[in-house]
Amino acid sequence: MPVRLVAPKELSPDENRVALTPDVATRLNKLGVDVVIESTAGERSHFLDQDYKDTTIIADAKQLYQNANLIIKVGTPTIDEIKSYPQASILISYINAHIHQAEVKALLEQKISCLAMELIPRITRAQSMDALSSQASIAGYKAGLMAADLSSQFFPMLTTAAGTIRPARVLVIGAGVAGLQAIATVKRLGAIVEAYDVRSVTKEQVESLGAKFVELEVNAEGEGGYARELTDEEKAEQRKRLGEVIAKVNAVITTAAIPGRDSPKLIFKEAVDAMAPGSVIIDLASEGGGNCEMTEPGKTIIYNNVVIHGPLNVPSMIPIHASEMYSKNIFNLVQTLLDKGELNIDWQDDVIKGCLLCKDGEITHPKTKELMNGVSA
Repeated sequence: MPVRLVAPKELSPDENRVALTPDVATRLNKLGVDVVIESTAGERSHFLDQDYKDTTIIADAKQLYQNANLIIKVGTPTIDEIKSYPQASILISYINAHIHQAEVKALLEQKISCLAMELIPRITRAQSMDALSSQASIAGYKAGLMAADLSSQFFPMLTTAAGTIRPARVLVIGAGVAGLQAIATVKRLGAIVEAYDVRSVTKEQVESLGAKFVELEVNAEGEGGYARELTDEEKAEQRKRLGEVIAKVNAVITTAAIPGRDSPKLIFKEAVDAMAPGSVIIDLASEGGGNCEMTEPGKTIIYNNVVIHGPLNVPSMIPIHASEMYSKNIFNLVQTLLDKGELNIDWQDDVIKGCLLCKDGEITHPKTKELMNGVSA
């Protein structure tokens, strides 16, 4: 089957990324794919229509999806968008079914097969397709800059005519991709960095970046690179010991997010109360409600003279590189669907099976099926 791949404009005013960059469009074209992009789709990422060589550019959104069999996006499509998709076409996008159940139902009604980018399995063969990791690295970098920007003091040690200024102390909670990038960024800015993760296996990675690993004697190694749920006793111990560490630092960056679930609460009111005036908390987990009890997602507040920043969609703040990385993730996934320029999908392939949310009007992803009580079109 000849492949017609379509990349529409992102409709959310807060989304600056684009799923298809000019470089990836060219690479897909060389694979025999008919590549179509909506006019000005790349403008917010600073990719102009004239940058897309050998790519069909369509201004009319209604004509965009004609004969499309592959549709690629960044954000979850709206219900109206989904109704515009040809039946039995394939969507590749972030979906986040736990907060977009109505959109999932619309996909089922249209019999759209959906490969959800947040469900890409964390296995070696899928690393080049892992959008969660690529975008998390951008978020971690930006979080380090946010912490320095909102801080009331210098991060590096400075020797001045007025005397020596001591470096700031920064704690990074969560040593996944975002956390490690935050550690590296803050370290470059000259701060003294400490990091905590419930997975003790991350200690070596933390220390390799020049940070001190905080050991609280709470271990929660889980499957697939994620932490398991802590017991109530472990949570209480973590809360007490982590609060003691937080009280001694000038800035905290939290990154503990769990795909498809609310973010775990790690910083509580008593810990914020104990922080020095002028301290700052950057809560990268605010999309899921935040790691800090006081976080207000999408807002910057001041509580007890502590700045608490809950940014949303952080990768979109660095749209050029975020789009380039995401688009390459998409390209590497699309390649697995093709054979000599035509669609030839092995639905039992570990990667495809792992990220397949729904197919032929049925939910195929076990956790999503459980969440939606087996709903079908």
